[in-house]
Amino acid sequence: MGPGVDPDPEPDPEPFPDGSSGPDPGADPDPEPDPEPFPDRVSGGPGGGAAGGPQVFRLDGRGGVFDGPSDFAYLPRDGRAEVSSARGGRFALAGARCERRLPARYGPAGTVPVELRGAGTCSRQVHNFAAADVFPCDRLIAVEVLTPGGNWSSYPPHKHDEHHPGEESRLEEIYFFEIAPHDGVPGLGYQRVSPSPAGKTDVLAEVRTGDTVLIPDGWHGPSIAAPGHDMYYLNVMAGPDATREWLIRDHPDHGWIRGTWPGLAVDPRLPFPRAEDPA
Repeated sequence: MGPGVDPDPEPDPEPFPDGSSGPDPGADPDPEPDPEPFPDRVSGGPGGGAAGGPQVFRLDGRGGVFDGPSDFAYLPRDGRAEVSSARGGRFALAGARCERRLPARYGPAGTVPVELRGAGTCSRQVHNFAAADVFPCDRLIAVEVLTPGGNWSSYPPHKHDEHHPGEESRLEEIYFFEIAPHDGVPGLGYQRVSPSPAGKTDVLAEVRTGDTVLIPDGWHGPSIAAPGHDMYYLNVMAGPDATREWLIRDHPDHGWIRGTWPGLAVDPRLPFPRAEDPA
């Protein structure tokens, strides 16, 4: 190894969809003084230590992803956290590159907006826990979608890979899936992503519990739940646009389907019943 070669080089950060690598390395993206890594307990928070000590959030969680919204915690940029559970658990950690440093916060399950979207066989349920217009973040957008077995979700196909003010925002996205079993038999579903003018992503994938589909660009949808197997997916999005917003453009061949929904009822299986709140 020659002199001047880093024996353990750090990989370059992934570029945003426009090819940039984010803020100018020499510029301070957050000129305001940074708060302490662990801010003191905020009013109404579920826990906290003495002034200057760590902030503690108790997360009650839920029995499974189909048991209604979960409470959650937000960790700021450059923050540190320790997650512990006496009985074990499963945790989703969603993150995005960001510039501003916002305070740590707790999100109660009872405040998560639950939306029934679509109609008929395109009905689905959305938990907007970190939607752009619900929970303040710098870049991150995250929601959960539950789709009854046999329905088409994330439909009509839509995209958000070009910046058109007021019409479409640039957001990369992931779909993380869980599929409900039926009589002990594991379930499956399908995810489609087709090329758009801004990209070449072309995916038709069979998805099962634990699978993740990456969507840097393209028309995405439908997400198809097999009959008898309810589908869950966690959507996590972020992008380089100055305004954090979820603006989509429907596929021109399939957007007409929205016009049929006013005459249809929402699937009677929705909303999914909530499990009992923890004691």
